[in-house]
Amino acid sequence: MVNYRLNRLFSESGNCLDVAIDHGFFNERSFIDGIENMEDAIKTIVEAQPDAIQLSVGQAKILQRIAGRNKPALVLRADVANIYPSVLPEYLYSYLIEDAVEQAVSLDAAAVVVNLLRMPNQPDLHYQCVQNIAKLKPQCEKYGMPLIVEPLVMRDNAEKGGYMVDGDIDKILPLVRQACELGADVIKADPCDNIDEYHRIVEIAGRPVLPRGGGKAPELEILKRTYDLMKQGAKGIVYGRNIIQHENPSGMTKALMAIVHQGATPEQAMAILHA
Repeated sequence: MVNYRLNRLFSESGNCLDVAIDHGFFNERSFIDGIENMEDAIKTIVEAQPDAIQLSVGQAKILQRIAGRNKPALVLRADVANIYPSVLPEYLYSYLIEDAVEQAVSLDAAAVVVNLLRMPNQPDLHYQCVQNIAKLKPQCEKYGMPLIVEPLVMRDNAEKGGYMVDGDIDKILPLVRQACELGADVIKADPCDNIDEYHRIVEIAGRPVLPRGGGKAPELEILKRTYDLMKQGAKGIVYGRNIIQHENPSGMTKALMAIVHQGATPEQAMAILHA
């Protein structure tokens, strides 16, 4: 049954654009810019027709009560973490919501997504993530629910505030492989510093890889990066703030869809964005 749901997540060509709108789950003020009104934010993205929208359990019903058969698939966020402030709290956690897979089934989700975090000098946080995945995997198998694991190598928050990605491929590769060994059906991984090496991440995963967007970046940079990642073997992307915090979220979604599904160049995608 896992493949049945994956067929809803990926297009006939095998690619996927998943728009992440689950940022409010993480209790950070800057994360909710552009999505203060979730009804409007979700409606705007739905009208642009990405393949999927990533939401928390508290907001998923907004998507799922929209009538019609053509709305994007739901990817349900299964865990919440407190790792993103510029000054880290005394106790870090990655908490798995109760009965995550049963809730996903009830909400008609196409997949669940969970973190596998690696932060400097925080082995307990990594251990919590491993436990979360180990708990989820048997339930995912029982219900035929695809498991997306998000292996994130983070830099020390003291360097430049929270949400800083470490693009060292030698750190990303083993964490991606660990996610696969724990049972991931799909990998949601960060880009590496040298995009031309991203094929190594795709190879070591041996299953669909959807790169994350990470922090907000200039639109042309995002379009070029997406194009390069697809050329390196990615099966799509999972972008959040680079879509929802753009002045034209619908246009950015359509531009990225053109790259992911039609192989549009960054210049062609830019023309779609500003049409």
